[in-house]
Amino acid sequence: MAEEVQIQGSQETGKVRNPLGVIGLMLVTLGIYGIVWYYKINKEMAATGQARGTDECGTNPVTSVLAVTLGIFILVPPFVSTYNTWKRLQACERLTGAPAGMEPGLGFLLSILLSPVGTYILQSNLNKVLQAQAGTAPVAAPVPAPAQA
Repeated sequence: MAEEVQIQGSQETGKVRNPLGVIGLMLVTLGIYGIVWYYKINKEMAATGQARGTDECGTNPVTSVLAVTLGIFILVPPFVSTYNTWKRLQACERLTGAPAGMEPGLGFLLSILLSPVGTYILQSNLNKVLQAQAGTAPVAAPVPAPAQA
């Protein structure tokens, strides 16, 4: 069973999910749970960013889901959305002081070429973010956002 964690500074809750459970549910439901899971993780990341006063962790999870579902007909949106999800995760790690995970480019490639591995790592790293912001895991000092030129 997934452990619910309150997202600090927000009314939203996040779930610390078992990454293997996520992959198993995706297989059993023939991908339907994958769409639900993608919405939920993007919603959790957006709530984490909004609680910290930034939109670099996302704003609307519905657009992410539309990009990976209906966007498949245009071909490009699912790839952009997947890469941006990895970038959002990296921003959440930085904002919450969670240990730095995988680079967005490598995570994107894993998600495209070895989807179960990418899903496992994405959920595992998001679990660390949720635990770090809730204070249930050791954290590193938050790193300031890179300067924009």
